[in-house]
Amino acid sequence: MDYTYTPARIDPARSRLLRAQINDFHAEYCAVLDTGDVELWPEFFTEDALYRITSRQNADLKLPVGLVYAEGRDMMHDRAVAIGRTQMFAPRHNLHLVTNIRIIDETPDGEIEAEANFLLIQTLVEGPSTVHLAGRYYDRFVQASGDKFLLKERQVIYDTAILANDLVYPV
Repeated sequence: MDYTYTPARIDPARSRLLRAQINDFHAEYCAVLDTGDVELWPEFFTEDALYRITSRQNADLKLPVGLVYAEGRDMMHDRAVAIGRTQMFAPRHNLHLVTNIRIIDETPDGEIEAEANFLLIQTLVEGPSTVHLAGRYYDRFVQASGDKFLLKERQVIYDTAILANDLVYPV
């Protein structure tokens, strides 16, 4: 996958409609993560989805190594259950902000290629709020039913070269 700028290849009116729907998706996705309902997180993905968190440095060098890699909803479910039921780290609150959603393309079979910026702010119960992670989502969505979308692929590319060692929650 190429993580450089890709011009949109979709009709502007269709892009506006899809952007509103994808924005709604992000609002629900972030609400689940920010309220700590991590075990609901896999439900935002297709059964065969791919989820990867990779540094910008590795993405720029086209290295496939990711900090987190999950292939399929079952793998994501295992990760979510492990996080949700075996917390071995300081209590915290997370706040995800997603902005600048871009719809790049829509294939004839309805797969949507999209990008968005994200910011993850973390507040330790006994500490200040800090920027935990910032970067971009590179997504492929499919329509599940009605106006509901699911992620077929989410590539999370984070910007920082120095990463906190407590990145356990999904981004």
